[in-house]
Amino acid sequence: FLTQQLSFGIMAMILNEFETSSESTAHSEEQQDSASWERYLERRSLVLQFLRSSLSRHHLQHHQNKVELLKKCHFYLEIEPKHVNVRDQNHVMHRTDILQLIDPCQFQRMKTVGKNQTEIQLSLLTGLLEQLERGQEELSCYVETSDMMTFLSRWDLIMQRLSKLSEFMETLVSLQVPGKLYVKHHLVSHADLRGTRLPNIRLSLCTKMPLIFDRKESFADKNWAKLKWFTENQESHLEQCELQVKLLTNGNQTEPGYGRSQVVTSNTYVVQDLQPGRSYEFTIRRSDTRTLVFEKWRDSITLKTKTNAVEDADSSACA
Repeated sequence: FLTQQLSFGIMAMILNEFETSSESTAHSEEQQDSASWERYLERRSLVLQFLRSSLSRHHLQHHQNKVELLKKCHFYLEIEPKHVNVRDQNHVMHRTDILQLIDPCQFQRMKTVGKNQTEIQLSLLTGLLEQLERGQEELSCYVETSDMMTFLSRWDLIMQRLSKLSEFMETLVSLQVPGKLYVKHHLVSHADLRGTRLPNIRLSLCTKMPLIFDRKESFADKNWAKLKWFTENQESHLEQCELQVKLLTNGNQTEPGYGRSQVVTSNTYVVQDLQPGRSYEFTIRRSDTRTLVFEKWRDSITLKTKTNAVEDADSSACA
């Protein structure tokens, strides 16, 4: 009888310990699940914050617009100092334009370097934008389609992508500002300075906004056309620009007035001596200068001249 009671007691103790252990295990698993869920929510929130700020559609479109505008800009060499004091043959000091002292061959070589650097810069900007757009899609996919366990198991990979995309964004922003050029050789001969101390010449790239036709203010009449253009930053200082006029034909380039160009120092111009009822292509660009290193884009507009009074009346009614 005592032996039987002892056996029942031992079995009760074992059962009690088993139940306690099961409850403890279940509680531990609940704690682990809760911790995993909190970790998942925290990390997911971090990725969403990055997607809504640095990689938002609006932010990427903003940089896309800036890069597209940069591709249309004119790139120039900027030289500092612009003037130096040099002695003449009589040892009298004169203030001289630095371009008059720089060796033409060396200067042309630096213009080639500037052109190559500009093309590389624009190519890198295009590639970085593509990388950021692909990264945005990839991170969005992780957030939207991955369950908790899959997301947490890929966290190291996600962190690597976040870090790399942050670097891409920093590089993108820095490359939108043209940089300096390394001067490998002396640009000015010591002989030209006649004992004057050689200046520390610094070269860098700078940009000027493209000229763009005002489509609302530009129009054609019977034998003339009024053209107006502007820049994105609406700069007040007007520089020389070149206006090209081309009569659109069916390949016959011998027609009178087929093509000509005009140097203009304003933001409007009236082109005279056009033929009625013909289509003309007008192209505007900044005038070439010694320091221009890169220009790939020019704005063009096509206008058709009027033919008779009826067309004038129709155009006025339409306007």
